[in-house]
Amino acid sequence: MQQIANQLILIFLSVVVIYLLYALAPMLSPFLLGALFAYLANPLVKRLEKWHVNHLFSVTIVFTFFFGLLFLIIFLLFPIIQDQILQFINILPDIVKFVQKNILLRFSDIINVETIKQNFTSTLSKAGWFISAVLSTVLHSGYTFVTWLINIILIPVVTFYLLRDWDKLLQGIKHLLPQSTRSTVVKLAKECDEVLSAFFRGQLLVMLSLSIIYGVGLTLTGLSMGLLIGIIGGLLSLVPYLGTIFILIVAPVTAFIQFGYSSVLFWVFVVIGIGQLLDTVLLTPYLVGDRIGLHPVAVIFAILAGGTLFGFFGVLVALPVAAVALVLIRYMHHCYVK
Repeated sequence: MQQIANQLILIFLSVVVIYLLYALAPMLSPFLLGALFAYLANPLVKRLEKWHVNHLFSVTIVFTFFFGLLFLIIFLLFPIIQDQILQFINILPDIVKFVQKNILLRFSDIINVETIKQNFTSTLSKAGWFISAVLSTVLHSGYTFVTWLINIILIPVVTFYLLRDWDKLLQGIKHLLPQSTRSTVVKLAKECDEVLSAFFRGQLLVMLSLSIIYGVGLTLTGLSMGLLIGIIGGLLSLVPYLGTIFILIVAPVTAFIQFGYSSVLFWVFVVIGIGQLLDTVLLTPYLVGDRIGLHPVAVIFAILAGGTLFGFFGVLVALPVAAVALVLIRYMHHCYVK
């Protein structure tokens, strides 16, 4: 009877936690990002401590370097990216015409061109309305501006304090666990840490590397929006195949519109090929490996489901939650078989 009561209490608490996460999702993003940055930076703090550097001083060094580098990159890249976004908006009608003329019409026998045109026009108008509404809200709502400002300030503050007290927090959570289940939970936590480490510290490095490879490479070819296209392609590599599809379509089409049939088009494909080769042979195998264990379809589903249920907060936590769920499912399957 006592066991059933404990299980009911656990289920009730789980439902309460899920509801609170759903209700508080809009305000949790800065805390989640702060926890993510602290998790990413913690190994660097440990490395400095092995060199006999004081803990607080190690945290200060890593924190200053981390956010200093982040703000420097934003400060240097923002003007360039802003100009390239304006260029992309100006060239977007030409890209649409190119796709209609050279792709849709050639496959008109198997593709309903009119339906695609109508859907694209409808989607574009909705997107334009949405962007206008967002910009209007941001510009005219003092509350929204203050909220964004508070979030931006909160992220480094949360990061610093979590990074400073990371070990204490882990030990505190460990001591809260019942003695009977502590060893099992610690073991599962280590497996989850391995999976999350592979994802965050591995996949993010892959995204950063591909953004640099594509951005620098496409810029060197002379593509006017090479940096923007490269960065977007690298970031989209988070979702399997999406980054590759984006780069393979947008970069060559933009190169053709800008230069026509020229050697630039060839070099654009060379850059894409180098990026894909390095990703397949070097980046993903060595930085990520197979430790995440999520099927590409599961990755796409997790991101879409997280975004649908919790918005931006859901997109942030979708893959980590899916990876942790996979570890728990493996454990339950092991217990069931055993």
